[in-house]
Amino acid sequence: MNPTAPHRSRLGGAAPTPFWLDRPDRPAPLPRLTADTRCDLAVVGGGYTGLWTALLAKRRRPGLDVLVVEQRTCGHAASGRNGGFCSPSITHGLANGAERWPDEIGDLQRLGMANFAAMERDLETYGIDCGFVRSGKVSLAATPWQERALRQGAELARRHGERAEFLEGAELRAYVDSPLWSSGLLLRDYALLDPVRLVDGLRRACLDAGVRIAENTEVTGLHAPRRGRVRLRTPYAEVAAVQVALATNVYRPLLRRLRLSWIPVYDYALVTEPLSEERLAEIGWTGDHGLSDAGNQFHYFRKTADDRILWGGYDAVYHWGGPVDEALTQRPETFDVLAAQFAEAFPSLADVAFTHAWGGIIDSTTRFAMFAGTASGGRIGYALGFTGLGVSATRFGAEAMLDLLAGRATERTRPAMIRRPPVPFPPEPVRYLGVQATRRSLDREDRTGRRDAWLRLLDRLGLGFDS
Repeated sequence: MNPTAPHRSRLGGAAPTPFWLDRPDRPAPLPRLTADTRCDLAVVGGGYTGLWTALLAKRRRPGLDVLVVEQRTCGHAASGRNGGFCSPSITHGLANGAERWPDEIGDLQRLGMANFAAMERDLETYGIDCGFVRSGKVSLAATPWQERALRQGAELARRHGERAEFLEGAELRAYVDSPLWSSGLLLRDYALLDPVRLVDGLRRACLDAGVRIAENTEVTGLHAPRRGRVRLRTPYAEVAAVQVALATNVYRPLLRRLRLSWIPVYDYALVTEPLSEERLAEIGWTGDHGLSDAGNQFHYFRKTADDRILWGGYDAVYHWGGPVDEALTQRPETFDVLAAQFAEAFPSLADVAFTHAWGGIIDSTTRFAMFAGTASGGRIGYALGFTGLGVSATRFGAEAMLDLLAGRATERTRPAMIRRPPVPFPPEPVRYLGVQATRRSLDREDRTGRRDAWLRLLDRLGLGFDS
């Protein structure tokens, strides 16, 4: 698609800042670590995974000395840049889980729903006002093959106890009215929230529980001698910890064994100016539900508390060598494409301006779901690879990591998705060439409905893509 000048003009005033982070009431940064210290548990990373790990560790053992070390400020990375879609799944959706772990999918679904409910209770317990609403999400089909996939998804959901409804005609138009989509699948057990208010609430709850947090403190090295404490190096001080929890998302994992476990994929989003009730009614979007389309290269979109539309996704980008670079979170050519696609989906809103345009980085694994484990005799734990669906799954990952660090066999540590790591990505140049071949094939499948030889090979190897 070639964006036209009018589309670009709607982006002229867009701030290159994540919408959720662009607010004056955010908490002031906490001091960096400047003196050597000791602790029982050091958590590296102050996003969802790290903050849940610290908070739940203190709840399990209130006397535990827990320190969170964050290289910038809590929520700066993926936890503050996502769309705020909160799925109950811990397997990146039911279809992905059923394909990869068919013998365990019933247990994985139950664990996911239990974690989802526990997260909702925790938000109430700790007074975290992040706008959490079980509003549901509708996946939308634009082609006959996408509609067939949604019908199959509805049947799979019903077999596994998910509340799902196939929508078409007037039923679909009650959720959204667009010339692009002819049918949809409503998943009722889905929530929306403000991702940064969740981060800030978890951060405050951690501090109230006695967790120490050092911001603007990058961990530059890890040393785990055979005996004694694990050492973390930072620019100004050293941390000596009995145990370490790595919650580093796409950033350098500090353990060599993890360095090919995921790739950093850049994802982009726009947010519009606030819209009136009348303008939203023009497109039939009067409820609070989220929306996404059913393509491999899919969009996700939702309304904010002040009735803007967040429109993101589609153009997931992997760069040669897998750099993690803030400069790459701005990509004007992708913003142009997203703006043009927004106008195509909602022609009556083609004059609407965008106020924010940003990118974030997803830690994508070969199985599109999280993993967890330990190293150094159980002294180092990790939970990583949430692949863009981690808003609730990070809480499960934190619980599983804490179980592993405690040496406890639980229902969270028994599934194969925890016991067995994902297949690693190959080194360059095979990795880059493979990703680009996969993107081309997925685009072809979106246009034709046919899965080519390359995608069928990936399916046979257990590496098939599931959006």
